[in-house]
Amino acid sequence: MNTSHAVPVIVGVGQLLQRLEDPREAAEPLEMMISVLEQAGQDSGAPKLLQRADSIYVVRGAWAYGNPGRVIARRLGATPEETVGTPYGGNFAQACVIDAAREIRAGRREVVLIAGAEIGRTSGQAQRQGIELSESEAPGAPDRSIADNKAIFHDAELARGMNSASDIFAIIDSAIRFAGGESLEAHALRLSELWAGFNRVARDNPHAWIRKPYTAEEIGSAGPGNPMISFPYTRLMNANARVDMAAGVVLCSLATAREAGVPDEKLVFMQAATEANDVTFLSTRMDFDRSPAVRIAGGRVLELAGKTIEQIDHFDLYSCFPSSVQVAATELGIPEDRTLTVTGGLTFGGGPLNSATLHSIARMAEVVRGDRGSTGLVHGNGGWLAKHAFVVYSTDPPEDGFRYENLQEAVDALPSREALVDWEGPVTLEAYTVAHSSGAPRIAHVACLTDDGRRSWGTVEDPDVMKAMMHEEFCGRRGRLDGHGKLSIDRVQARPDA
Repeated sequence: MNTSHAVPVIVGVGQLLQRLEDPREAAEPLEMMISVLEQAGQDSGAPKLLQRADSIYVVRGAWAYGNPGRVIARRLGATPEETVGTPYGGNFAQACVIDAAREIRAGRREVVLIAGAEIGRTSGQAQRQGIELSESEAPGAPDRSIADNKAIFHDAELARGMNSASDIFAIIDSAIRFAGGESLEAHALRLSELWAGFNRVARDNPHAWIRKPYTAEEIGSAGPGNPMISFPYTRLMNANARVDMAAGVVLCSLATAREAGVPDEKLVFMQAATEANDVTFLSTRMDFDRSPAVRIAGGRVLELAGKTIEQIDHFDLYSCFPSSVQVAATELGIPEDRTLTVTGGLTFGGGPLNSATLHSIARMAEVVRGDRGSTGLVHGNGGWLAKHAFVVYSTDPPEDGFRYENLQEAVDALPSREALVDWEGPVTLEAYTVAHSSGAPRIAHVACLTDDGRRSWGTVEDPDVMKAMMHEEFCGRRGRLDGHGKLSIDRVQARPDA
């Protein structure tokens, strides 16, 4: 085993849930991040490592801080050489871990802190009660960002008013259903059972936001307490951002950990990591039900770690919505009857926006510590199932040291589609969802393919047609776009009992 400074290792993790009825009493995200890093320092058995941090990463949140890393450093008594920020995206929490590991492997850093926090619940309470929340000042900007901000909506999507994550991931799920030849009923049942499995994991996760038991029937049945959001997704199939959650991770070189006195049972190694992005825009993706980036980067991380998928003991696949889990499981070759999360997912474990994967990493560290010699694979996803980061974690050190590859060149070599903003002419319906408001159908968003394989988007607002779309399969039907996004569908016949 190589015990040099080139071996990165996680030594401490911390998580925090905040549930206060008076938003004026709630801690702000900055205070929560400091708390979880202090918790992670205690967890490591060597809390003075926090003062030795030479880099502090903060995952971008729904707050207005400029450079929170500097404030965190002062509060912890650290004098880091740099602070690091991220754009928006669920992949970037794990991208921070990967970047930090690479910095440690290169000998540029010895101790790195990573934190993220959101107060979605408190913010919602404050808004409803007419209370204005205050934030501490954290001026400036991080010294470095691990990536640039990029637009995630194509003009063709914006032209049709598509701005909902639940709508987009539900559209992907309809493509999965159609590609698999499932009936709407069988598909809805499978999704409910998949998410019931996530709920079972959350019940045993002390850091999960929702630990209340739910049956598959309760998850899949739309009603006043669980309204349909984007067909076929009920509220209990959506990421839950109404949470106050924070997570923190401490990394260092193995040599530093040894010198600081970190106990062996706290060490969690990164065996291997990979990253790759599919095409950014949903409109230009070749197929909604597949992800070349997951297939290529996910397959490669297993090769680098010297593992087969059967040799991975624990998984946490990014689970903002069921379609994300299904696509990742398919591309990685994981049967859906395996346990695919260690947190309970973003519905039950909690969905604190961009920092959700930091909770996955912290929980995975706890899980593999409790199952010595096991391996865990964490998948981080950003955008519309577009940006992917994979890491294999274990209490066993990697035989050849931490290995990393970016597989972007291989993904970029694959074909994509041309997107059309205002197409007039015949189309085939490729995928769709019926978006709801207050539990009632509002508008259907439909991906349409021209006869030469280009993609455009259409909308349907006819109540009878939208009702039929939730009882019959409309993927594969023929229709016509009017040049302004209105879609008419050929031979629409709702069932007599619809």
